[in-house]
Amino acid sequence: MSDEIEFDRGATTPSGEVARLSPLIRRIIAGNGGPMTFTGTCSYIVGQGTVAIIDPGPDDTGHIERLLAAVAGETVSHIVVTHTHRDHSPAVPALKAATGATVVGCGPHRAARELAEGESNRLDAAADRDYAPEFAMGDGDTIAGPGWRLTAVETPGHTANHLAFTLPEEATLFSGDHVMAWSTSIVAPPDGSMAAYMASIEKLRSMEHDRYWPGHGGAVTEPQRFLRGLVQHRRQREAAILGRLRAGDEAIVDMVPPIYQGLPPALHGAAALSVLAQLEDLVLRGAVFCDEPLPTLASRYRLA
Repeated sequence: MSDEIEFDRGATTPSGEVARLSPLIRRIIAGNGGPMTFTGTCSYIVGQGTVAIIDPGPDDTGHIERLLAAVAGETVSHIVVTHTHRDHSPAVPALKAATGATVVGCGPHRAARELAEGESNRLDAAADRDYAPEFAMGDGDTIAGPGWRLTAVETPGHTANHLAFTLPEEATLFSGDHVMAWSTSIVAPPDGSMAAYMASIEKLRSMEHDRYWPGHGGAVTEPQRFLRGLVQHRRQREAAILGRLRAGDEAIVDMVPPIYQGLPPALHGAAALSVLAQLEDLVLRGAVFCDEPLPTLASRYRLA
């Protein structure tokens, strides 16, 4: 069987609908669909009676009301956050106020690397800097309710503070934005790191799960095959960047159109950040030289 990655961009369920995915899992998709969020952010309800809500999503009154209606008559013991992008965590305060649940999961937002002068506002706009958990979880930390347990798995890469969560009762992993069936995860400095992302992929390859439920889109149904495909995809992208350097391109702005042929121009900015993340990794490994101590979108690059 080929390990070439095959994305599933088919429809999941309508935003706002409470979908029963398994005996222990319900999902409501927020109405924030778009080029970077697919059909919207997936908020998961885990358990029955006493439940946890994973990734409450954006600060959207309608989505928060639908989440609360879905758990009416139940106790929300925990609000769990995989990472601090604005499509995942800003609903926390309103949900906390309504339920009294304990806020757990990733730690506060932080950058994966030092920011060059002038980069902060331009590159870090997706960060939810107001998020503050009551308990920041690390590898192996567990919360539990009647008939369910969620155990944290540190998976930095998409963001420096990214966590996934295992649900052993169903051999399931809530993979956040680290692994998604509809698209590769964007790895964008300053909160993203390609070296950390690839290390986290290898970490997940050492674990066995039957299914992943991601932050956007439908389930990853063959996780190990999909992970192998992700590794192959990133290697192909790295080879394409090295090819552009061999062809004489020195600037990221020149590399993006030939590497991402057919990509809508509106997404070229995100693609440029992904190329920057790959180049940072190549510089770190000594395969590429950069004309500045800290690689940026405006830097010049050449083969070592």
